[in-house]
Amino acid sequence: MPITEILARNAELYGDDVALVEINPQELEKRHTTWKEYSLIEPSRSDSFRSEMTWGQFDRKANRLANFLLTRHVRKGDKVAILLMNCLEWLPIYFGILKAGAMAVPLNFRYTAEEIKYCLELADVDYLFFGPEFTGRVEAICDQLPRVKSFLYVGEDCPSFAEPYGNLVSYCSSRAPQVSLSEEDEAAIYFSSGTTGFPKAIVHCHRSLSHSCVVEQKHHGQTRDDVFLCIPPLYHTGAKMHWFGSFLVGGKAVLLKGIKPEWIISAVSEEKCTVVWLLVPWAQDILDAIERGEIKLDSYQLSQWHLMHIGAQPVPPSLIKRWKQFFPHHDYDTNYGLSESIGPGAVHLGIENIDRVGAIGKAGFGWECAIVDEKRIPVAPGEVGELAVRGAGVMKCYYKDEKATAETLSEDGWLYTGDMAKTDGDGFIYLVDRKKDVIITGGENLYPVQIEDFLRRHNAIKDVAVIGLPDARLGEIAAAIIEVKPGETLTEEDVENFCKTLPRYQRPRKVIFATVPRNPTGKIEKPLLRKTYGGANLVAQQNELK
Repeated sequence: MPITEILARNAELYGDDVALVEINPQELEKRHTTWKEYSLIEPSRSDSFRSEMTWGQFDRKANRLANFLLTRHVRKGDKVAILLMNCLEWLPIYFGILKAGAMAVPLNFRYTAEEIKYCLELADVDYLFFGPEFTGRVEAICDQLPRVKSFLYVGEDCPSFAEPYGNLVSYCSSRAPQVSLSEEDEAAIYFSSGTTGFPKAIVHCHRSLSHSCVVEQKHHGQTRDDVFLCIPPLYHTGAKMHWFGSFLVGGKAVLLKGIKPEWIISAVSEEKCTVVWLLVPWAQDILDAIERGEIKLDSYQLSQWHLMHIGAQPVPPSLIKRWKQFFPHHDYDTNYGLSESIGPGAVHLGIENIDRVGAIGKAGFGWECAIVDEKRIPVAPGEVGELAVRGAGVMKCYYKDEKATAETLSEDGWLYTGDMAKTDGDGFIYLVDRKKDVIITGGENLYPVQIEDFLRRHNAIKDVAVIGLPDARLGEIAAAIIEVKPGETLTEEDVENFCKTLPRYQRPRKVIFATVPRNPTGKIEKPLLRKTYGGANLVAQQNELK
């Protein structure tokens, strides 16, 4: 069924129940007060720190937006973009676009003005909703986008080049629009993360979105009593599709605007969150804060928190071992997916397989998986090949890119992910690396993830990225960019000594101490690192190695 029917059902069954809560901890810092002090004063439900929305309000807001778009003659196949930070309005706008029969086009909030322009043009966007954080960027390009019929501003003090979203939709009907939708109707365009170059526009149908709701709920068993803490940006499939499991059963979600460890733990405690999805850096920051004594767990109400799961990147087993020391009652899970497979769930570990930490799991609910060679023939267990997935959540195509679609999608529905993986004797899948990140040094294949996992075992290392740098003799060499934990010291000699248990060809030939850049979904930005430390710097780097 179209995913919009789930929202309508929730509004009918649970109309007065809270669906969404928005938390902005920076507002408390401005007031010089604590979360606990705030909770004692019984705040109003419309507050700059905390605000909420019921399922009935959610559905009515989406209907008003849909009816507004229909008055602007928006029709099936038209594209409407969203450029907002996480907020209460984000999801009603998204579902309002879908209810109008149009395609929602979420945009990365980190995009520059030129990147926004690139994506709007690539996706043939007709309307853009944007928030106050993006006024300067949108104003810089609005005259260069003749196709965009209107820029719709979500916030106060609407700029002169835009129209005020709130005023326009307030006069529209809150009844469901009379638009017939089917599972095969195109619903959304998501952009790839851009970790391998310019983002591609990924087309998904309602079938994909609805499938992700079922997959997530099957994997994690959310009920209406669960409270989901949503921290990652809603423009990305990783955040929204994890929330979809709670959405399917009418469970509440808390949108936390910030990633400080204390904020995350406080949100779990004060909002009684039971399910939290984290990125690896956030989990590491929480553990570091606990170990430094900055977070004292006995000061918080955390007993209701029963599931912590991680995705978007390989998870170091050492991280989960540390996590279980502080949270022994937590179920742990990891999911694998990509935007082309509507986010998480194509591969699923399962809470019953915590002894397999390091693996990403087996085929998820309603999915098939295969590991294949360059001719797309399945490889034997233990051999490295490309991971392929097939299921109802696979994208329809890359928008206006038949060549890339043909390279990625087979005629019989297999999606070739570009991730290198292998299976063990029991069929569990282990990620080895991105196909394009494999380093070939002196004829040997190096898989950076394996080296990164090894280095993360060092107590002084907070984060690490391994990339290939050009080398005149070996073709490429492995370079480790290492981010050291606050208060710790580490030298290149320390790293070299630590790596002596690795085979010689796997040891990094260069060590760089610097911050490891990650995108909002937690993926290491390796193209940026290669650009920063390769190219023009190559001669100097090679001289240092001699």
